Amino acid sequence: MPLVTALAAALVAAATACSSTKTTGGGGSEVQLVDAGKLTTCTHLPYEPFQFRKGKQVVGFDVDLVDLVARDLGVEQKIVDTPFEGIQTGEDLNAGKCDLAAAGMTITPVREKNLDFSRSYFEATQALLVRKGDTYGSLGALKGRKLGVQQSTTGEEYAKKHAKGVETVQFEDLGLLLTAVKTGKVDAGINDNGVLYDYAKKNPDTKVTAEFDTGEQYGLGVRTGNDALRAQIDKTIKKAKRNGRYDALYKKWFGTEPRT
Repeated sequence: MPLVTALAAALVAAATACSSTKTTGGGGSEVQLVDAGKLTTCTHLPYEPFQFRKGKQVVGFDVDLVDLVARDLGVEQKIVDTPFEGIQTGEDLNAGKCDLAAAGMTITPVREKNLDFSRSYFEATQALLVRKGDTYGSLGALKGRKLGVQQSTTGEEYAKKHAKGVETVQFEDLGLLLTAVKTGKVDAGINDNGVLYDYAKKNPDTKVTAEFDTGEQYGLGVRTGNDALRAQIDKTIKKAKRNGRYDALYKKWFGTEPRT
């Protein structure tokens, strides 16, 4: 590493360390926070119903879940909207931009090299969204057609492996992908089933025609080695599933009880 780069990195690390504050988690361990009195969350909007803007507020399933963690720490949640690439690579966490990442993020071996994950809090799989009236029910049926994918997602990776003879069109975020399907810019879009079913429910001119059993698990991410915060997140999720709060949030945002 060049001297100038090393010096700059050291200054950033020092500034982050000086600005961090401590709060006591439920297990008695001290949790380092980058901003006093705040649990700062990095996410990438929109990803409805997990996180999206409603008026001036950011709301959603992930938002409510992290609010429970913040409450157990005795602080408030602060949300930072940032590109997904910086989240999944761990760059935002390492730079002190946030304490945790909540972005409907699937736990994968590659991502586990970049950040530490909480216990799984949501089961997902990939699905296919098309315009109502279209009959594309598989990736094979899209041969010679255009398939929209969101960059840096498991849906994009699945399409690379299984959508043979299909032209993939990359979009920076979910909102752009969904609009492209709705307007016919692409013939179909692939993404997590939770967000696609939610969109189709609110946009009856679209529909979900297929699911692909990828067996994905979502996790909340923390900086590698941040065991105190990860342990607190795990404790909060476990408690919420035990006392019914998790089921209530799930029904609030998905309209049904979680599968057991």
